[in-house]
Amino acid sequence: MTAAQRFGEYGAALLGKTLDAEVLHHAKRAVVDWYAAWIPGAVEAPATLLEKAFADDLDRGPSQLALGRRATPRTAALINGTAAHTVEVDDIYREAIYHPGAPTIATALAQAQACLASGLDFLTAVVAGYEISTRIGATLGRAHYHYWHNTGTVGTFGAAAAAASLLRLDSKAYTHALCTAATLASGLQQAFRMDSMSKPLHAGHAAQAGLMAAQMAQAGVTGSLDVIDGEAGLGQAMSNGPEWSQATASLGQRFNITQMTFKNHACCGHTFAPIDGALALQQTLNIDAAQIRKVEVATYRPALEVAGNMSPRTAAEARFSVAYVVANALLYGSVRLAAFAEERLGDPLVRALMTRIELSVDEDLDRAFPGQRAARVSIETMDGRRSEHLQPTRKGDPDAPLSDEDLSDKFLELAGPILGEAAARARLAQLWRLDAPDSSLI
Repeated sequence: MTAAQRFGEYGAALLGKTLDAEVLHHAKRAVVDWYAAWIPGAVEAPATLLEKAFADDLDRGPSQLALGRRATPRTAALINGTAAHTVEVDDIYREAIYHPGAPTIATALAQAQACLASGLDFLTAVVAGYEISTRIGATLGRAHYHYWHNTGTVGTFGAAAAAASLLRLDSKAYTHALCTAATLASGLQQAFRMDSMSKPLHAGHAAQAGLMAAQMAQAGVTGSLDVIDGEAGLGQAMSNGPEWSQATASLGQRFNITQMTFKNHACCGHTFAPIDGALALQQTLNIDAAQIRKVEVATYRPALEVAGNMSPRTAAEARFSVAYVVANALLYGSVRLAAFAEERLGDPLVRALMTRIELSVDEDLDRAFPGQRAARVSIETMDGRRSEHLQPTRKGDPDAPLSDEDLSDKFLELAGPILGEAAARARLAQLWRLDAPDSSLI
């Protein structure tokens, strides 16, 4: 069997199985976190611009956008997937360098609404999408991430798997959905190395392409069965020819959805260890930002390749600037959405502190990437003191997880101002009981 056939066989069988309560709970955690990212992103560009661009697919159809506007399933997947990746607070699967929620859950929700699925079937489809796509992403590895944006490429598989599960495709059709997804997968790193709206579009495109792949497979469209592991397939063309046997070895035994990173800061995940390390060291030294002469941040190489911008001009660029977010953290105690408001972007205190921040690659920490996301931070004070702190992980990683209460607070903080407090609390309660027999996705 090819890798695609093994994944297809697993995905097709999953909907008929009873998942462990722990796995379902982690699926609900992922959904709560996705909603926390989706709702604030829905009122920002590019999602608002997509509503203009695809107006002929709106105000009709069975699926919904964040504020209740009707949409066809494919356009809902596109816009909602884009929205969920816009404000940079969506989840991460560390080993795959990948945000699975934005494309996978966007597609699962659009298709679940279209077929009036139960909350339990919706959650099971989410699990299928996470389990298949995270393994593909982890196998493609760091070599893939050098040029490709995994959320755009790998996310297409997550979306296709979620939709195929809800369409109840048999293993043959499910496999063809994944094979078609492979050849539709795209998203370039260079697309967000400068100011642009491309990065969230990658998640939206993955959601839409994955849904289309499943719909086409349902209609009988076939794909090349060895498109993932063939001699000119995904692994060869977009990575370094990895071995695929281990990718499927733990299916059904280990659930990657239980090992998610949930963001505690509203910016690129590569900046989190520097932020956490700087805040920890500031607390140890008991100083404010005005007492800092110099900050040195040493971390793994891709963090600086992606987020090494020392002079960001826009909110999109600032979210990918270690220096900018560390300066904000040291000055204001956190990096939330307010850090990227217009007045903060031009804050002279932030800009002045940024000039005292130096970035470098730590070769030991680089060798540990992607399984470990660490940073070494040192601060020199105006009175000559110097201290160093190794931040071995990020708050929100599986080894330093956010609690259910933390996730609920995150949801209320981000969605409350848009939905209103009462509506946000009602939606939150609904999400935490999605596996109940009378659950609703509306």
